[in-house]
Amino acid sequence: MPVSTAVRDRARGFLPAGTEIRYIFPASWNESAFFLFVVTDSAITVLANRFWSRSRPKNIWHVFPRGVRIGPVRTHLIPTFDLGGHTFEVDEEYVPVINACDAELSEGDALPPDPLPDL
Repeated sequence: MPVSTAVRDRARGFLPAGTEIRYIFPASWNESAFFLFVVTDSAITVLANRFWSRSRPKNIWHVFPRGVRIGPVRTHLIPTFDLGGHTFEVDEEYVPVINACDAELSEGDALPPDPLPDL
């Protein structure tokens, strides 16, 4: 389920004025700490949510430069990824969002090579 407009508005309050949210997705750490990952053109801002809440950010946990890759996502039982020395769990529906974030950094490598370049 996509992140709601209300959650996007709450997250926007932690970003510099005029910043456009490109991607946003929730993730958890240690099954009790919930975060919102907000990807903009210039940064990946990780917002810590209130205790036991998945949609009410309370502060900025960490800001990564936009050049940092979030993935790869390991898609065994529960999809996980490592960032900032921590392993985060994410719902399966947000794996394509993470892949899209990382694909933007790849520029020419995002697409497979042309199988028939001579045509």
